[in-house]
Amino acid sequence: MSDEIAVLGVGMHPWGKWGRNFVEYGVKAAQDALADAGVAWSDIQFVAGGDTVRNGYPGYVAGATFAQALGWSGAQVASSYGACATGAQAIATARAQILAGLCDVALVVGADAAPKGFFAPTGGDRPDDPDWLRFRVLGATNPIYFGLYARRRMEIYGATELDFARVKVKNSQHGYTNPNARYKKTFTIEDVLESPMVSDPLRLLQICATSDGGAALVLSSMDYARKHTTDPVTVAGVSTVTPQFPQTVIEMPNFATDSAATQPLPDTPFKDSIAQLAYEQAGLGPEDLDLAEVYDLSSALELDWYENLGLCNPGDAEKLLNDGDTTIGGRIPVNASGGLGCFGEAVPAQAIAQVCEVTWQLRGEVGDRQVEGARVGLTINQGLFGHGSSVILKR
Repeated sequence: MSDEIAVLGVGMHPWGKWGRNFVEYGVKAAQDALADAGVAWSDIQFVAGGDTVRNGYPGYVAGATFAQALGWSGAQVASSYGACATGAQAIATARAQILAGLCDVALVVGADAAPKGFFAPTGGDRPDDPDWLRFRVLGATNPIYFGLYARRRMEIYGATELDFARVKVKNSQHGYTNPNARYKKTFTIEDVLESPMVSDPLRLLQICATSDGGAALVLSSMDYARKHTTDPVTVAGVSTVTPQFPQTVIEMPNFATDSAATQPLPDTPFKDSIAQLAYEQAGLGPEDLDLAEVYDLSSALELDWYENLGLCNPGDAEKLLNDGDTTIGGRIPVNASGGLGCFGEAVPAQAIAQVCEVTWQLRGEVGDRQVEGARVGLTINQGLFGHGSSVILKR
């Protein structure tokens, strides 16, 4: 049995601040994906929904929420939540159902209506919750971490504020024509460096916003796909790994790491391991990639991902960027969509949206931001509390 599945259809609701119920965004994305696949909603056998976090809101059971909104059809459902890795978990759930022979065609959908400003904890008094503690006791919003990671990179590898600004400029040049992006504007180095400081050394234009948006996929077995297309994009690997003890790099929401005093470090650090498993499943390596969509919560974090993906050696990310290798037309374009810098965070949808972008790229359907000859692409991000997320697609 093949271990690949097909991406028959993709769809998105544009990112922005629309002031509507998140279910509307997911339904629009799902309808677009179904139309793109040429599959009727009544033919969908399984729905994998990506949960958003709302107290008493149906986002906690997103599979059923979207199934009801599209019209009860008797489809089986599942709901996933893994913070920013939610979409990848929903993809993994649908993939497992298909590969197990339990269904032939599935819908994966995630959407969010994010709050204004930086993310904050949900209400209540939870002093045993690390996420609650880092907000309420330390006052550490997400940009605090982004700034710390950036400072770490500057200290270890000599990165500069100019390097971080160049990432933002590159991604704005990629994404300003993307019809689904929230921010359709190109920025200069001067624009970035003159924007307000938020979390030293990161400025406002280097930190992603919170956004509304939705994304959806129609996934199927290869046998089912052959009835609809002769050359489908396929999912060759999905990774949802967690860290190994000891984890010595601080990750949200913690402010301390696992102790390495009595236990040797794992052979592969956590962020490296996310892509490694996807590569192993796909039988591919970083040298096979034509493009990558990475999780640029800040412009500085994008540089770390170059190394985590194996695109270059540790400490060489700045050279890769400054040589133009990660720009469209370069050796390995990164964030041809514009990344989160152009979209912002719609948490349950963003890992799915990355797959949408790579699928469009592999089909050659994205116009000005097309990566010529793209045949293999990778997505990667990371969710709170150590949720890995990576998908490899090929055609």
